[in-house]
Amino acid sequence: MRDGWYLTGDIARMSDRGYITVTGRLSRFSKIAGEMVPHELVEKEINEIIRSETRCIAVCGVEDSKKGEKLVVIYSDQTLDPQVVVKELRARDLPNLWIPRPENFYFIQEIPMLGSGKLDFTELKKVAAELAAESNAGSSLEFTG
Repeated sequence: MRDGWYLTGDIARMSDRGYITVTGRLSRFSKIAGEMVPHELVEKEINEIIRSETRCIAVCGVEDSKKGEKLVVIYSDQTLDPQVVVKELRARDLPNLWIPRPENFYFIQEIPMLGSGKLDFTELKKVAAELAAESNAGSSLEFTG
């Protein structure tokens, strides 16, 4: 509790009439150059581009020395072409901060999921950080773990 509010990690908005609508989770946003970038909306745009109805991509933020964080896309569909996806995202007039760089797309065999069928955010963040660190060191861009 802080100042009479229960802190849940949810992001919400309150209407003029006092109704609260949950719009996302703090863990599903990256703060890039001072702006909050919603992972779920970036995922939605990418899914529309690749026309996937199954979970084959996940967006996550990792540390970045220049902007605080950067977006990373983890994907399990070998046909996905990061260059094409980025080009399509730009054509949709998304803010530049919402568009991951092609070199920040990483293929893995399987997207980390919980037994409940939901995305495993903890494992996703761990895998994304490992892949980004390996990429910065010039290592392989595939994660099979």
